[in-house]
Amino acid sequence: MTVMTRRLAAFALTLVLATGAAADEAPRVKFSTTAGDFVVEVYPDKAPKTVENFLQYVKDKHYDGTIFHRVIENFMVQGGGFDAKYIQKPTRATIAHEGREALAKGGPRNVVGTLAMARTNDPNSGSSQFFINVRDNAFLDPVVIPPGDPVPRFEYQGRVYENVARAQLVNAPQLFGYTVFGKVVSGMDVINKIKAVPTGAAGPFPTDVPKTPVVVNSATLVSK
Repeated sequence: MTVMTRRLAAFALTLVLATGAAADEAPRVKFSTTAGDFVVEVYPDKAPKTVENFLQYVKDKHYDGTIFHRVIENFMVQGGGFDAKYIQKPTRATIAHEGREALAKGGPRNVVGTLAMARTNDPNSGSSQFFINVRDNAFLDPVVIPPGDPVPRFEYQGRVYENVARAQLVNAPQLFGYTVFGKVVSGMDVINKIKAVPTGAAGPFPTDVPKTPVVVNSATLVSK
């Protein structure tokens, strides 16, 4: 083996080890709730700003004492924003939407067990609230815009559009979708238990609130 070959082999090994290390370093957060415990794994390599934001709320103990305030059995369970008295907790500044970037880096879509950033109609309004998909919700996925300006051909919800200005598509609110930044790696049975609780009106919400509150006792960073 030549010196150059040995160097290339060593470099390749370094890359493999680095890639493996990166995969092993995905942070995990354990949620202890009144319905049981579950653990989520998050992906800073796919959605760095979203993950940093989420983990800072964990470190600040923001989620402790919050409830799952919106539960829809065939859709998702949502929490992270309200305490047990249905008072919204203060949050930091909102973050930029990273859904398309995450998909471009091979990030997960809105399928069963994935963790996504909740938001208002403004794509860049994500703060502390998150949801966990309890079914495959492809309609929540960000829409990747094809290359070109104008975009020569674009298909959406069964309709075909031709020669559309790129900015018009990039900035269309309905095409942003929701940023997926992690997934449940243990305790999915707890999520299934939460999704099945009876719901109704409570606090400021007219529907979809668990009649028996599901409270997050603590959310903490854990090692694998």
